[in-house]
Amino acid sequence: MAETIGSREHLGDQRAAFEVDDGVAYFNTASLSPLLRGVRAAGETALERRAKPWTISARDWFSDVEELRSRVARLIGATADDVALVSATSYGLAVAARNLTAGPGDRVLVLDQEFPSNYYTWQRFARRTGAELLVVGRGSGQSWTEAIVDAVDERVAIASVPNVHWTDGALVALGRVAHALREAGSAFVVDASQSLGAMPLDLAALRPDALVAVGYKWLLGPLSVGYLYLDAGLHDGEPLEENWISRVGAEDFSQLVDYHDEYLPGARRFDVGQRSSFQLVPTALAAIEQLFEWTVPRIAATLQVRTNEIAARAEGLGLKAAPPDARAPHMLGLELPPEAARRAAAALTEANVVVSMRGSALRISPHLHNSQADVDRLLDALAAAAR
Repeated sequence: MAETIGSREHLGDQRAAFEVDDGVAYFNTASLSPLLRGVRAAGETALERRAKPWTISARDWFSDVEELRSRVARLIGATADDVALVSATSYGLAVAARNLTAGPGDRVLVLDQEFPSNYYTWQRFARRTGAELLVVGRGSGQSWTEAIVDAVDERVAIASVPNVHWTDGALVALGRVAHALREAGSAFVVDASQSLGAMPLDLAALRPDALVAVGYKWLLGPLSVGYLYLDAGLHDGEPLEENWISRVGAEDFSQLVDYHDEYLPGARRFDVGQRSSFQLVPTALAAIEQLFEWTVPRIAATLQVRTNEIAARAEGLGLKAAPPDARAPHMLGLELPPEAARRAAAALTEANVVVSMRGSALRISPHLHNSQADVDRLLDALAAAAR
């Protein structure tokens, strides 16, 4: 039953919906989400079906994929034609990089200590095009949003930024960034892998050229199923590969030798090969259906309560956390010097508490499976390490 917190609903402890052992306190959703019981059940049913290929019809190669595309479009506030199914963040970013332009004298903006897939994609793009890779860091007391906006000028051809910095949950106010980029005439790419499913997204307000997200973190789904939104202005671009299934007429298997130059409508030409994965697509469908049931705003509100409590109690131990308005509702980074980080890692491992170190931050990323007992175990272990 939902509880009311202010004017928003708090979902409370949903641990029973997840496959999480009672003996572990898992705070590492930003790395890999725990599995929903409904997702596991969908996967088991999918494997049973895959074991009997004679039950899979030609239509089945398309139907579940299109249902997944439609659900993702609904989740982000787009149309199905705007969504491509990809295998990873790197794949989606590579599609964007192939279809955006820059040249000598232009800049491509990324954040300091950005996730490697984002950095490497645009590093290669810059080398290929002769553009400059502009790595933006934060000054003392400066937010990521301020740092990005200060760096944007007419030389920035492309900015590829996240909604949430992956190392510590620091927030990027994408609305302000989008406005600055539009004013400068820059292309806008969003990596939403650490936010989609855990934070509301106003795609209509942001109007990015591209947005990519993996499915195995906050979307609670499987590895190898990710999502790419592309603005309609890029729909006629060049895909990374030439899939048989992305062409008009592909549904008629008997006529596949009659080649067609025309692609399926919208962003479908950018779909990864073997997109129809009969083992994985049903699990992704089940995961997104659960997100619709809980709703992203309620998930965000619930996780904000959790991270606020953890931050307040951690600060009582002398640990530093960003204030709530500077971080995402679902992620928290605690700054630890190297020796303290080693002590904390040992204490957390001993207590069977799973977090992660990213850069200089102890990254804590709960989800609805985390109970009050999990929070107490986490803080008890940090207190032991602080002694």
